[in-house]
Amino acid sequence: MGNGPSVLEASITTHSPIGIQNERNTSVVEFHDVHKLFTSKEKTTVALKGVTFTVNKGDIFGVIGFSGAGKSTLLRTVNLLERPTSGKVIVGGKDVTKLSVAELRNTKKDIGMIFQQFHLLETKTVFENVSMPLLLSQTPKKQIQDRVFELLSFVGLTEKAKHYPDQLSGGQKQRVGIARALATNPSILLCDEATSALDPETTASILQLLKRVNKEYNITILMITHEMNVIKEVCNRVAVMSQGEVIELGNVLDVFANPQTETARNFVKSVVPDNIPPGVFRILEANRGKSRIFKIQFIGEGSGQPMISQVAKRFKCDANVLFGNITELQGIPFGNLIVELQGSEPEISRAYQFMLQQNAIVKEIL
Repeated sequence: MGNGPSVLEASITTHSPIGIQNERNTSVVEFHDVHKLFTSKEKTTVALKGVTFTVNKGDIFGVIGFSGAGKSTLLRTVNLLERPTSGKVIVGGKDVTKLSVAELRNTKKDIGMIFQQFHLLETKTVFENVSMPLLLSQTPKKQIQDRVFELLSFVGLTEKAKHYPDQLSGGQKQRVGIARALATNPSILLCDEATSALDPETTASILQLLKRVNKEYNITILMITHEMNVIKEVCNRVAVMSQGEVIELGNVLDVFANPQTETARNFVKSVVPDNIPPGVFRILEANRGKSRIFKIQFIGEGSGQPMISQVAKRFKCDANVLFGNITELQGIPFGNLIVELQGSEPEISRAYQFMLQQNAIVKEIL
């Protein structure tokens, strides 16, 4: 695990997310030591094992993990589609496991949900699909019409109101699903792999729509995914799950910059690769002793600093860039650079000390 903070200490963040509402001291969903067992005649399967974390108001909170990690089960405990075996799930200050049927029905009105496979009624028009939650809550007809057209305008489907689902693309179907989830004006939106059935371009447009939902409707979003790119694009906080447990928790920028577990490192590498090609690595190992290899992480303003050119000018050593990339997390530049320094040991050591004093994270890797 290294000498960094513990995996759950990562929740104490050092970077402030950009562009997200500043109301995160108010919890919206709380998981307290949540366990879930599925029991059959043959065996008992542990789906959730002591899950504890809080989703705060204004968050776009992502839960990521491989298949079987327990993500979907966890999400479904929020609206009690799955009842925890033990532990508490607090929604809006109330333990949903202790609510009466009537109280739970009222609480569910404050929770919208969108699904991977859309779950639209094929025999109903777009208008009728979006209006369904309002009809079930006996909303007056005029209010239904106004609300549905407001939402169809928001998701860009006003002209599709009379169309049926089989006349829509996958992205349009998901937009209908989002509009339907927003119909009762919830404060929480649950997203169950909402983009995994979509192509990359459509995924990007749906993620941008969810960011608008979060910002313009002030709705807290809890989403599960197995795609780290989804976390990178929209989330401000993330929990990494494996075998029913939360193994890493924190601000997205901190988890990307300093993943504490192998699972998290593998997810981060899927969108921010930092590997030296094997052929190059073999050559470097053959020349070991003649140079040193450093991994440099730049965050924020440091991404624009010409550190390597300064090293080449200040010290008697050659800098060979082996790998580099830069991306954005919550509007903050984040980059990786792998550099080989060739020269005498004293000069390389001086250059290393210089790099450590800059606005970057520097680690020797070979």
